[in-house]
Amino acid sequence: MSTSTKELRLFDRDILFSAGRDAFAKLDPRVQVRNPVMFVVGAGATLTTMLFFDSLDGQGEAPAWFIGAITLWLWFTILFANFAEAMAEGRGKAQAESLRKARTSTAARLLKDARYSDDWQVVRSDELKTGDIVLVETDWIIPADGEVVEGVASVDESAVTGESAPVIRESGGDRSSVTGGTKVLSDWLVIRVTSQPGESFLDHMIAMVEGAARQKTPNEVALTILLAAMTIVFLLATVTLLPFSLFSVQAAGAGKPITVTTLVALLVCLIPTTIGGLLSAIGIAGMDRMLQANVLAMSGRAVEAAGDVDVLLLDKTGTITLGNRQATAFVPAPGVDVKELADAAQLSSLSDETPEGRSIVVLAKKSFNLRERDIETLGARFVPFSARTRMSGVDIQGLRIRKGSADAIEKFVQNEGGSFPEAIRRSVDMISKQGGTPLVVAEGSNTLGVIQLKDVVKGGIRERFGELRRAGIKTVMITGDNPLTAAAIAAEAGVDDFLAEATPENKLALIRKYQDQGRLVAMTGDGTNDAPALAQADVAVAMNSGTQAAKEAANLIDLDSNPTKLLEVVRVGKQMLITRGALTTFSTANDVAKYFAIIPAAFASAYPQLNALNVMGLANPSSAILAAVIFNALIIVALIPVALRGVEYRPDSADNLLRRHLLIYGLGGVAAPFLGIKIIDMILAAGGIA
Repeated sequence: MSTSTKELRLFDRDILFSAGRDAFAKLDPRVQVRNPVMFVVGAGATLTTMLFFDSLDGQGEAPAWFIGAITLWLWFTILFANFAEAMAEGRGKAQAESLRKARTSTAARLLKDARYSDDWQVVRSDELKTGDIVLVETDWIIPADGEVVEGVASVDESAVTGESAPVIRESGGDRSSVTGGTKVLSDWLVIRVTSQPGESFLDHMIAMVEGAARQKTPNEVALTILLAAMTIVFLLATVTLLPFSLFSVQAAGAGKPITVTTLVALLVCLIPTTIGGLLSAIGIAGMDRMLQANVLAMSGRAVEAAGDVDVLLLDKTGTITLGNRQATAFVPAPGVDVKELADAAQLSSLSDETPEGRSIVVLAKKSFNLRERDIETLGARFVPFSARTRMSGVDIQGLRIRKGSADAIEKFVQNEGGSFPEAIRRSVDMISKQGGTPLVVAEGSNTLGVIQLKDVVKGGIRERFGELRRAGIKTVMITGDNPLTAAAIAAEAGVDDFLAEATPENKLALIRKYQDQGRLVAMTGDGTNDAPALAQADVAVAMNSGTQAAKEAANLIDLDSNPTKLLEVVRVGKQMLITRGALTTFSTANDVAKYFAIIPAAFASAYPQLNALNVMGLANPSSAILAAVIFNALIIVALIPVALRGVEYRPDSADNLLRRHLLIYGLGGVAAPFLGIKIIDMILAAGGIA
């Protein structure tokens, strides 16, 4: 894993130092106003600061030490919240700094036209613009994002993806996209630049991992509004307590009215300061975890949408299956020895360099110990596969051996004067129904049998789909195979549904169908033909090795170009939402204990009966209020690791997740303050502070 994407230590020393400095810089009211909850805490801290200085002459509303202690811990509450946000931003900035090192300006060979030549001039990489043609050779750094227009080369992309294994990049197809900052290890490439200066892939990465540049997601905005509304409600309720207290003391003729300092402490403890202080850190850390999974999020919305996805569209080849069909069996025709079929199949495949052709040669070797022949000695003439004839083969020692689709071989056999056996038709149908691909082998007019090719389903993929199903996510396999083959593979892999003979129009229509039902759809793709569907999907993951059109249409880019990464994207998105929900539950539950700590202490002088609510047996009113404020500040620090690491995600139903959170974070949120406030109160009492 490269330094750009490795998981940083949770409390890296440099990040801690930087976060501590930034926590003070964030005290700027212009920064604080973006977080309504912490802005109210800051206003309260400012008010108690003024009350503290007013009380220094001994004429204040409460002892100066008490007001000073409350004021100090209120400022600590804001600093701790700022520190949490700065920690999350610091992790992103550390990754961005390592990416900047990969973006250093390099020399580029600018060509006059799109072909390999010696007619070039050297320019700086930051001077290149869209459409420029550049040449890169062995050990040269690719100067900008682009598409290969000529050549083939091995490229080291570890600076971006973190993967040490080099990849092949060549013109045409889905392996023509290259990224600036990567290195050519062998051969040469002619590249057409597709990015403007400052708009390269690395520039986008740097902008996205910079926590400070992150935009809030819709869910986060909604939660911020909810927290602001709760803060306003508690603010109005707290403000009314002062005249109520004055009236009660005047009517009773005894007791002391509640102080403004106590009201500020009560307000800060009752409003959702815990989640308010950690909300930004949770969102930033979610995008950070996505990058640690080597997935670049082009927007925070994409990360959050991944957590709400309930339909996954997955391409069959390379995602559900290994990507190449493999020969798994030889099915001979009646009266034909299976070894004779294997021998003919191997002969017809000796010059076939496709994975399917090589697998036929290997299967014949393993099954019947048939070894490759000396083709030159035998005088073989190979017939390459043609899309027109849909078959290939070999002419050797007077024999005409062919292999191909059933209808193509049937026509060949009939032209040779033979007939196509009914048993072969049944074998072809059987293999197709089982999800395989049949290749028929014939020698002149004699049909020898059928080779069964099969897509090999990846190990463990069925279990992963089972996890997604338990989490309420529907999986849909997309394939160009015929319906019979698609149905068999879908059943073996354990997906919920499939789309066979898929075209770009079919994919787009399927996504719209699910979206019209109110569902959120995720899809992965790498080709230009996937671009329309990727643009329509709520969560679209493009492969880094894919075409520029696919990457531009997507909102997430997988740097490893691993189609199964879509499952990891969903996991990270759900973890971010679960973390936010868990800490919101904990923060809200905290208030229960604070009621029992502050309300009796604040009003016991006017209403002695409220002492019955002092179930924690706190030492005195001053100690109770101060202990609650201290706990309110320290709990933010205690939860920073949870906000940055995230709550563990287990695929499960929404009802089970809710029950688990209420049990752990709901009951935990109630119990922790009772224990924490009591311990702090005991320390304060033992030290004679309150």
